[in-house]
Amino acid sequence: MASFFQKFFGSAAAHPVDDVSLATLVADMHSHLLPGLDDGAETIEQSLDLLRALQSLGFRKLIMTPHIMGDFYKNTPDGIRLALNKLQSAAAVNDLGEMELECAAEYYLDEWFGRKLHAGEDLLSFGGAKKYVLFETSYINEPFNFNEVVFQLQSSGYQPVLAHPERYTYFHGRFSDLERVRENGVLLQLNLNSLAGYYSPSAKRVAEKMVDAGMVDLVGTDTHNLKHTETLRTKTLQSEYLRKVLALPLLNSSL
Repeated sequence: MASFFQKFFGSAAAHPVDDVSLATLVADMHSHLLPGLDDGAETIEQSLDLLRALQSLGFRKLIMTPHIMGDFYKNTPDGIRLALNKLQSAAAVNDLGEMELECAAEYYLDEWFGRKLHAGEDLLSFGGAKKYVLFETSYINEPFNFNEVVFQLQSSGYQPVLAHPERYTYFHGRFSDLERVRENGVLLQLNLNSLAGYYSPSAKRVAEKMVDAGMVDLVGTDTHNLKHTETLRTKTLQSEYLRKVLALPLLNSSL
């Protein structure tokens, strides 16, 4: 029986994208493919379909980042690594062994994250000795302790990476505040589908402004499902701003 991936993409999935290739990025450092951990893939089969989709787009390495949130997704480093091992084994027996698979996490800036930092708990980072830690915030409410958490991360030897800042409405109309965040040493990660207006017109405008200002350090697909990879293929790859962001000195290829 054909997989859902094959039904969804058809024979075109086996061919590289003609317009713009994402292969120069090498690595996607933000996705939710590990099965059964959050609002991303629910099963190994779904994970494998998403692996195939991202491989067909040119990626050769995936750093998967399940949510860690005190209220909803109480994932632990051990549990995330266990899910990674299972997916690596499944990928190897399904002819996907050439795709390099690693894990980190997307930490939600809440009181539980603050407790982890105060307790000195090890965080799931990526980038080897660079120790990049991906974190997100509420989309609407600006965290009162944002600067404190950034300082704690830096003091603990981590390099903070703010996930998809273009999606936080509290930055909309306050671009200078986002500039200050980056000036204070926080790397900024853009969601590629923001360039196609997938999330909202306002997120698209902020994303474009970030690209124009050279304020993008990393890009990620933030893949949760095949709708995200299909949007990448049919819309984002045709975006003028995708070409612009790929011309920036992004860190993806060094991961």
